[in-house]
Amino acid sequence: MTIINNRFANKVAIVTGGASGIGYAIAERLIQEGASVVAADLNIERLQAIQAQLGERFYGVKANVTVEADAANLVSAAVERFGGLQLAFNVAGASKAGVITELSESDWDFTVDLCMKGVFLCMKHQALQMAKQGGGSIVNVASLNAQVPMYAGSAYASAKAGVDMLTKNGALEMARSGIRVNAILPGLIETPLTADLLKQEDIKAAYMERIPMKRAAKPEEMTGPALFLASEDAGYVNGASLIVDGGWATSGYPDLSRWF
Repeated sequence: MTIINNRFANKVAIVTGGASGIGYAIAERLIQEGASVVAADLNIERLQAIQAQLGERFYGVKANVTVEADAANLVSAAVERFGGLQLAFNVAGASKAGVITELSESDWDFTVDLCMKGVFLCMKHQALQMAKQGGGSIVNVASLNAQVPMYAGSAYASAKAGVDMLTKNGALEMARSGIRVNAILPGLIETPLTADLLKQEDIKAAYMERIPMKRAAKPEEMTGPALFLASEDAGYVNGASLIVDGGWATSGYPDLSRWF
């Protein structure tokens, strides 16, 4: 990973899901490259620890992205603390798994609300502020599962497919306000959400069989693609879905049915 010094100097970014995983990695690299960051998560203790680590250009806010008032408050926090908003990375997500015939309505709602509704609400308020300032860039974190189904993952895959299309619709609607909207679609990443899964050797082996690079990615490996899409180097990239999966999409998805 190559840090590009001051690439985002004088830029203000929001990162949701900023307490761990991909969100934390993006926030940390933004700070390293000169940005100021408002990071949202429910884990305020972790955000406070990160703030002590990264310094005064990082500000953590406890927020539930499925609540519109919280999404609006994130934008207000960015403006009040750092003076504006130019960049946004919508990362927050989680899943409650189950096959369609057994998945509860509450588990469906939890997954779809967090993974898709949360992105919609955050995009809405981020774009309203960016439009006032003459433009900006939004990067949504979808998933390879936006394009590839997963056994017992109907809610997650459907929500991430929704994020992929929401990204394209945002690009169409917001371009006239000078706002670009793109997405990255990560494959298998070593995060707290996948830790228990990857501890099971047979499941891990099934994944490795399908990934030509034969490994999961580190969260830090998602920061380069995400920050590229947000940067001026991607100034004519809009509505794109960048798959970042070690070649997984070229080989198909593992059959997880034996574990359910």
